[in-house]
Amino acid sequence: MSMSPVGSLRTHACGQLGIDDVGTQVVLGGWVDTRRDHGGVAFLDLRDRSGIVQVVADPEASEALAAAHKVRPEWVLRVTGVVRERPAGMVNENLPTGQVEVAATTVEVLSVAEPPPFPITDDVEVGEEARLRHRYIDLRRPSMRRRLEVRSAMNRVIRDVMDRNGFLEVETPILTRATPEGARDFLVPSRLKPGSTYALPQSPQLFKQLLQVAGVERYWQIVRCFRDEDQRADRQLEFTQLDVEASFVAEDDIFALTEDVVAAVWNRVGGIDLPTPFERVTWDQATRRWGTDKPDRRFGLELIDLGEVYAGTEVGVFKGALEAGGSVIAVCLPGGGELTRKQFDGWVEWAQKQGAKGLAWGVFHEPDDEAGPLRSPLAKFMSDDELASLRAACRADTGDAVFFGAGETLFTRELMGAFRLAVARDQGLIDTTRTDAFFVTQFPMFEPTDEGGWAPRHHPFTSPDAESAATFDTDPANATARAYDLVINGHEAAGGSIRIHDAAMQQRVFSFLGIDEDEARNKFGFLLRGLAHGAPPHGGIAAGLDRWVMLLTGGDNIRDVIAFPKTQSGACLLTEAPSPYDEGALREVGLRLAPGVGGDGGAEQQSSA
Repeated sequence: MSMSPVGSLRTHACGQLGIDDVGTQVVLGGWVDTRRDHGGVAFLDLRDRSGIVQVVADPEASEALAAAHKVRPEWVLRVTGVVRERPAGMVNENLPTGQVEVAATTVEVLSVAEPPPFPITDDVEVGEEARLRHRYIDLRRPSMRRRLEVRSAMNRVIRDVMDRNGFLEVETPILTRATPEGARDFLVPSRLKPGSTYALPQSPQLFKQLLQVAGVERYWQIVRCFRDEDQRADRQLEFTQLDVEASFVAEDDIFALTEDVVAAVWNRVGGIDLPTPFERVTWDQATRRWGTDKPDRRFGLELIDLGEVYAGTEVGVFKGALEAGGSVIAVCLPGGGELTRKQFDGWVEWAQKQGAKGLAWGVFHEPDDEAGPLRSPLAKFMSDDELASLRAACRADTGDAVFFGAGETLFTRELMGAFRLAVARDQGLIDTTRTDAFFVTQFPMFEPTDEGGWAPRHHPFTSPDAESAATFDTDPANATARAYDLVINGHEAAGGSIRIHDAAMQQRVFSFLGIDEDEARNKFGFLLRGLAHGAPPHGGIAAGLDRWVMLLTGGDNIRDVIAFPKTQSGACLLTEAPSPYDEGALREVGLRLAPGVGGDGGAEQQSSA
């Protein structure tokens, strides 16, 4: 026997009643959205997850009317009545059920509610702290309910696509061994082995690779992951990802599967048709053109390298940067000459807050203008050839503005990439009606550390490309990995790689990273043993589903698409977690607090939004 879609205490959902139901006796259950008394008649808007319907209690049903007079917003009711057509002139065109109403014969109060801490409507701005502290109220708002519905629909589509592609859904452990994957682990003390800990997984990376060794060949799951890292608007301490791994595949196989999933989700959930295949852009191309490996391409303003323009310049800041092996990079803003001097100065201050010494700027005039072809504090230091070449490089018209960054190449690219995005947002240049999805490929295999060493750009299980396989440990700065990201509207929407499947190659990567054989056996022995028992070539991808919902619903804050999120300080305002650990519980797992730790701190001190 299957479960009734509305439960046994009611016969219909409020938001699904229509003109075809006129004359039907119904039993409804829901929350009182509003109550209105009009003389001897009471009108209740009854709300459940499906929507709202108007309930009318009149003198013909005296007991129902008496009960309706007493109810207040957010009380939970069960209403029995008959669906009838609304009188002429009383139809509500803004409500899907607006052609009908329910004439109540009984009104039963199931639960009395305190007044809500804020209005349950999208028309009123509510502070995030209040929303998260009373999340069960916040989730009653239509916008929040819609986000949960989008998430549920997305998961259904993903499951359909993965099943169609022959993938096997396998669950991997939540309590596991700590393995370095780029962020700090959350540790869980063990009562069964005092003094030892489990770790919550940053991802199922090693388990999904071992599933390929096991012959599963095509694995997937929707999985919770945990990373003890600083919070941002698009990150959480715990998050949900679509995790995929497959055997006997190359990059194009993973790209095709990802395109299949993304196109289906955006079409069936978001009503957006994404043409496939998605464009491929190399990491080098992305950072040169847009200053980042996850660019928002829904507007122009590509970076302009001015190294040739200022090769022999006497402009001090440009000359110094180029002689030191750095770059001079510009962004040209069409019509930017309309900015005020205060606005130009504001962008200079913005750059300084990003760690730059400043940001030079100029406005193009007519080439024969008396004041010169460029209004800029630096114009007097530029030659006529430089001014002409600058205009040509920028493809600038009179009235356009140019902004310059100069310094170490990667930093300057990142600075100007961040500037192009910030100024586009400020000037309203982003085409929000467009969805732009593409892959970034051929990432560097390593990145330098502050200590002068090297760290994996992706993770240490990523395979080098064919050209780098022989030289990555002698020329790490130029080593390229078989890694890739999916970027949607300026957000990293998924990331993955072709993995190392040879145990000797994996040990070689560990050795280059300073992990000797003993440490490798201690930390990754189970992986190395698995690889030694016949591992097929394999690769995969992981997609941040919280970000997908944020993108599908047009939001910019990941906390709005998670039912019970943490604040930016990592606190759960609803449950007041994290909370002080009981000393007895600590002793039971063989731990004690260090001097000066704990005390009266509590969750409340850590819970500021």
